[in-house]
Amino acid sequence: MIIIKSINKIPVRLTNERWLHIIRRHPEMEHQKEKVLETLESPQLVLEGDFNCLQAIRFYSVTPLAKKYLVVIYKEIPDNDGFILTAYFTNKPSEKRSVVWKQ
Repeated sequence: MIIIKSINKIPVRLTNERWLHIIRRHPEMEHQKEKVLETLESPQLVLEGDFNCLQAIRFYSVTPLAKKYLVVIYKEIPDNDGFILTAYFTNKPSEKRSVVWKQ
């Protein structure tokens, strides 16, 4: 298990179970763990997600899929805890979601 701090300084966990879930659903993420951690810790944008989740987003000019944005879906729990749900590459961030934080 890896614990890193979100932009809100909340400790967020990436468990082995979640990492396996991510790479099973998104095989292109297999060697991208450092980018996932960097995106959560230093996002360029944070959007409101579904079910009180957040989306940390960062652009990468080099990925297994060419230029892409990396989206890390995570949840912060009020008592200084949080966890990553999933992560994936996308062409652009959603324009339908509210901006929580922007660099």
